[in-house]
Amino acid sequence: MAITKQQSNAASHAEANAHRPANLPAWIDWHEFAGPEPLATELSTVVTEALQSGVIDHEQATLIVSGGSTPLPFFKALSQKTLLWDKVTITLADERFVPTTDPDSNERLVRQHLLINNAIAARFVPLYRQGESVAQVAAIAAEEINRMHRPLDVLILGMGNDGHTASLFPDSPLLAHALQPECEDACLHMQPQQAPHSRITLTYPVLAACRKIILHISGAEKLATLTRALSSTDELVMPIRAFLKRPMSIYWSK
Repeated sequence: MAITKQQSNAASHAEANAHRPANLPAWIDWHEFAGPEPLATELSTVVTEALQSGVIDHEQATLIVSGGSTPLPFFKALSQKTLLWDKVTITLADERFVPTTDPDSNERLVRQHLLINNAIAARFVPLYRQGESVAQVAAIAAEEINRMHRPLDVLILGMGNDGHTASLFPDSPLLAHALQPECEDACLHMQPQQAPHSRITLTYPVLAACRKIILHISGAEKLATLTRALSSTDELVMPIRAFLKRPMSIYWSK
């Protein structure tokens, strides 16, 4: 029996949503991929279009990225896109309080994998600077973030298996303050109890005000974490919950 075009489209839709969490709210867009490379290709195109819109709307565009190994294929794909990169400012959602020569430095990661090829022309705003304390450095970073054009255009978040995002860790003393919609600090220092290094993180109101918010995750563990977060009601236990309450897109790969 011949398969109709409608049946074929329905089958493709079901396959593309095979791992979509059953409790995902309608205001969150789900994008599923067979592996990191096809995800990176699609995500880089989407982000490029959003940055182009920022340049058209206010003659400049801003991109906030996260560290870790997950975004590396995306960084490579994005760095090769044609864009008015000299009008793009890139910064980080969070940073470890380590020198840029340290393997754990997010800035080091971005400089090696994103600020290359065409994207070498972009302006980068670091969160880490040499200072007497992480609190002092966070305050300086906040001044830099506050000078950036608002609204910020694109935010790419990651997520840990404990439900943290950026450096908004469940066990950090300043987490409740950082998650307040009325928080006046653009950046705060974080001292997670279950992760190495002191951290500097952008706070919830800065991150949540971005025009386009994307959560980029991969693998079965992160999918399970996402499902738990969607069922949770406590943002202090799973901070990613704060972002799942608002419109955003999720890009997940196997």
